[in-house]
Amino acid sequence: MHNIFIDESCHLEHDNIPVMCIGYIKVPKDQYIQLKEQFEQLKLKFRTPVELKWNKFSNSRLPFYKALVDFFFASPLEFRCILVKYKNRLNHIDFNNGSHDNFYYKLIYFLLKSNPSDEQYRVYLDIKDTRGKEKLNKIHEIFTSYYNGESPFSHLQHIRSHDNVFIQLADFFIGAITYKTRMRLNSELNHPGRLEFIEYLEDASGFSLDEGTVPWETKFNIFDHQPKKSE
Repeated sequence: MHNIFIDESCHLEHDNIPVMCIGYIKVPKDQYIQLKEQFEQLKLKFRTPVELKWNKFSNSRLPFYKALVDFFFASPLEFRCILVKYKNRLNHIDFNNGSHDNFYYKLIYFLLKSNPSDEQYRVYLDIKDTRGKEKLNKIHEIFTSYYNGESPFSHLQHIRSHDNVFIQLADFFIGAITYKTRMRLNSELNHPGRLEFIEYLEDASGFSLDEGTVPWETKFNIFDHQPKKSE
């Protein structure tokens, strides 16, 4: 049994940001309490009581952020995400029944379906809007159909990010990934502290954050999705 904590960045359709990312931290359920306590101990050690969020990045907390990277790669935690580049190219009319929401459900589906179906998973998503229950019902419907009523994703629930450190860690990793990717298109994104953290995470993972990893990577996996250019 695993717990999966999902967060997303730049997921809105008309936010004038050319990329989006959705990803998760996967936690072995039998080690959840121990790993959560280790995370909380790091926060105490570095005197960081606030919620971990990429958009609240602080240079003074850089040692804490790097310690979290070390913690992650020394632990059984796993990270996986889908990075969508060139969001303006998305063709919802031809591929998603005209709906950005349908594209969102597809991302959830492809994000999760790579997990072995002979295990069980409890899935928690960061609540983003008032349509949370509707979205959960749709995701449940999709997986129930795909697995002929025997979905391994036995539990789907929305929680708030400030209540869970693993959603916060997912937020921080996908925030770094979208920031690095956006740097290609916006030379003003050159925050020294963020760049130092990104380099540290790239060194630890062995991958460039703005590129996809090999498909079979299990510890730190980035699926690079680029919509086709319109003809």
